[in-house]
Amino acid sequence: MNSRKLLVVSTLLFLFNFWQHPLLVSSENVNLDFPVFSFRNFTILGDSYLRNGVFGLTRELEVPTSSSGCVIYNHPIEFFDRETNITASFSTRFSFSIGNVNPSSFGDGLTFFISPNNQTVGNAGGYLGLVNSSQLTKNRFTAIEFDTRQDLHFNDPDDNHVGLDINSLISIKTANPTLQSVNLKSGNLITAWIDYMNEKKKLDVFLSYSSFKPEKPLLNVNVDLSGYLNEFMYVGFSASTEGSTELHYIENWSFQTMGFHPVRPRIHPHNVSDSSVPHTPPTPVSDSGNKNHKRIRLGLGVGFPAFFCSVLVVFGWISFKKWRESRTEKCLKAELVTGPRQYSYKEIKSATRGFHSSRIVGHGAFGTVYKAFFTDLGTISAVKRSKHAHEGKTEFLAELSIIACLRHKNLVPLQGWCVEKGELLLVYEFMPHGSLDSLLYSDSEHGNPLQWSYRYNIAVGLASVLTYLHQECEQQVIHRDVKTSNIMLDANYNARLGDFGLARIMDHGKSPVSTLTAGTMGYLAPEYLQYGKATEKTDVFSYGVVILELASGRRPIERETGSQKMVNLVDWAWMLHSEGKIIEAADKNMNGEYDEKEMKKLLLIGLSCANPDSMERPSMRAVLQILNNEAEPMVVPKAKPTLTFSNSLPLSIDDIVLDCEDIVIPESQFEIRPE
Repeated sequence: MNSRKLLVVSTLLFLFNFWQHPLLVSSENVNLDFPVFSFRNFTILGDSYLRNGVFGLTRELEVPTSSSGCVIYNHPIEFFDRETNITASFSTRFSFSIGNVNPSSFGDGLTFFISPNNQTVGNAGGYLGLVNSSQLTKNRFTAIEFDTRQDLHFNDPDDNHVGLDINSLISIKTANPTLQSVNLKSGNLITAWIDYMNEKKKLDVFLSYSSFKPEKPLLNVNVDLSGYLNEFMYVGFSASTEGSTELHYIENWSFQTMGFHPVRPRIHPHNVSDSSVPHTPPTPVSDSGNKNHKRIRLGLGVGFPAFFCSVLVVFGWISFKKWRESRTEKCLKAELVTGPRQYSYKEIKSATRGFHSSRIVGHGAFGTVYKAFFTDLGTISAVKRSKHAHEGKTEFLAELSIIACLRHKNLVPLQGWCVEKGELLLVYEFMPHGSLDSLLYSDSEHGNPLQWSYRYNIAVGLASVLTYLHQECEQQVIHRDVKTSNIMLDANYNARLGDFGLARIMDHGKSPVSTLTAGTMGYLAPEYLQYGKATEKTDVFSYGVVILELASGRRPIERETGSQKMVNLVDWAWMLHSEGKIIEAADKNMNGEYDEKEMKKLLLIGLSCANPDSMERPSMRAVLQILNNEAEPMVVPKAKPTLTFSNSLPLSIDDIVLDCEDIVIPESQFEIRPE
C-alpha cells in the first residue's frame, strides 16, 4: 500500500508540475512569397501604385518631378519572442529595377525597410521616402538603401551605392555594386538578397542581374539588430525622386524569418526508486470479510486518485487552452488592427485635460472632437469622443474596422483608439487648418477667402481618395457622408477625408443593399432618399455638391437673402448653366482671383456629378482624369434632368433622426442617421 500511495503522489506531483508549466509554444517562423503583387496583402502610401502585379513606388511621368511613395506588407511580422528571449534571423529576396526616360535625370533611389510604423511616408529627394525633412530623427527604421544620387548631406560616397541605414540616412556602411558589375541605374531587372543571422550578428547583401545568388556578398556588415527589432515590425519598400524622371519598380518579393524553435517544458521528476520504498510482501488471509475490506481500500486507493488526476488533467488542459487562445488573440489583434495603437483612457484624459471645454475643436454626429497633447510622444492629435457609448458603438466599430485597413494620402490618418470607462474614443492626426466648411465659410465672412489654388487641389485630392475607396480597395467602401465638414485640411491645405461612421463595405460588382437612409440633407442623392440603396454613385452626388460649394462659396441649402425662401445649390447652379451664365456661380468673395477656365471646369464637374439620374453621373476615376487634364469634360445638359419615382418616399418623419448639433448655420440642413 505504501508503494501504491507513493506512486499516486508522484503522479499527482507530475501532473501538477505539467499544469503549472504547460508545453510552451514559441513564435512561429514566417514564410512569405509573392511572385506578383495585389492590393489584398499590401498598403500603398504616397505616390506608389500597383499595375499588372508590379509596384511602382514613385510617379511615372516624362517630365522631372518630386515624388515619394512606399509599399508596406499589411500584417506585422514577429521578430522577437518575449517568452524565449529570441530575436529572429531573416532572409529576403526581391527583384527591382530603376529606369529612366531621360538618362541624365537620375535620383534618388529606393529602399527595403523594417519599421515599427506602417502609416507614414517620408519626403521626396534624398530622404528616400523614409524620413521627413523637418524631423530627421522621428521615424525608426532599419533599411537597405539602393541610392542613385550622391547627397553630401548624408555622406553619400557616390551616386551608385548600397548601404545599411539604422534610424538615419547616414549609412553605417556602403558598397559600390559596380564592383560586381551591377549598375543600379541600368534599368535592368536586379535581384537582391538580404540575409541577417542573429547568432552571428551579421548582415549580408547580394546583388545580381540573374536569379542565381552570388557566392560573395556585395555588402557585409557586422551588426547586432536585436536592439532595433521589436516584437512586431512592418516590412516594405520606399523610393523618392527630386526633380528627376527616375522610375522605381518592385516586381516580386519573398521573405522569411528563422530561429524560433519550440521550447519543451522543464519537468522536475521526483527521484523515487524501488530501493527507496520498503516492500512488504502480502500475507495470505482466508477471511472473506478482510478480502472485501481490502477490495474497498484498493478501489478507494486507486479510484479516488485516478478521479482526482482526471480533474487535474482537465483543469490543466483548460488552462493551457486559455493560455494558447490568449496568445492567438494577441497575435490576431496585432494583425487585424495593423496600424492604430490602443491608448489607455488615462493617456487620453490627460492629453485633453480631462476633456476640458477649452480643448473642444468641433462637434459631429458621432460626438465631440478634442485637441489632445500627448507630451510623452511629443504629438498633437484630435480625439473623437462618442456622446453615447452604447448608441455610438455601431458607428465606432464601423469607423475603426474600415479606416484601420485603409491607406491613402487624402485620408485623415487614424492613430489609435480606446474603449474604457464606458467611453468610445478615436485618436486621429491633428489637422491644423480644421474642416473645409470652416475655412470656406467662416474665413470668407471675415475677408479671408480660401485661395483658388487650394480649392482646386482639394477637389483633386477628394476625387483621388474616393477613386481609391470605390475602385482600388480590395472591397469597395461607400462613405455615405461626403460633405465639407467631414473634409479636413492638413498643414498644406490638402484634403483629408474623415468620419467613416456611416461607411459601408461592399464586394465589387455586387448589388447595393437597402438600408435606412443616413447622411446629411443637401448632399443626399435622390435615389438614395427614395430607396435607401447606397452605391458609389451616391458618393459621386455628394462629391458634386461639395465641388459646387468649393466653386461658389454657397451652402447646399441656403435661405435666400431678404426672404424665407430656401435655395438648393444644385438647382441654382443649373439655372445659371441653362442661361449660359455658369461662370456667374463663382464665389464673389474671391474678387475674380481665379483661373476662369478651371472655375468653369469645376462648376461643370459639380453639375455632372450632381445629375439627378445616377446612370449619367461619371465615376470618380473619370472625374479625376478630367481634373488632371487627362480626359475631356463631360457634356452637361442645359436643362436639369427630372426623375419620377413609382412609389412614395419610403421614410416618414418618425423613421429618421434629426441631429441638429452638426448644423452650422442653415436650419434646413440636417442629418439623417440610422437609429
